[in-house]
Amino acid sequence: MIKVKVEKENESMKRILIRGHSGYSESGTDIVCAAVSSVVTTSVNAILSFKETIQVTDDGDTLEIQVLEHDKITDTLLENMLNLLKEIERQYQKNIKMEGE
Repeated sequence: MIKVKVEKENESMKRILIRGHSGYSESGTDIVCAAVSSVVTTSVNAILSFKETIQVTDDGDTLEIQVLEHDKITDTLLENMLNLLKEIERQYQKNIKMEGE
């Protein structure tokens, strides 16, 4: 199962952790993992194309997005990312779980 954990400080996103594997299908054909990867990669790249307001680390199992600075673009794109992940969770409840959003 993919777990997405959102950590907030004073109602603002501080850190987002995405870890695990969906288990929907075998590696290379897993549509849930592909959807999550696409949503996260597109969102992160969009934010970084404007400003370096986030820091991203990936150890192969856990992807961490640390929010360094809040602005309209960063917050809007992160909220959009979380909304898209919630929609994936709605459709694939056994494969992805959101916490703290």
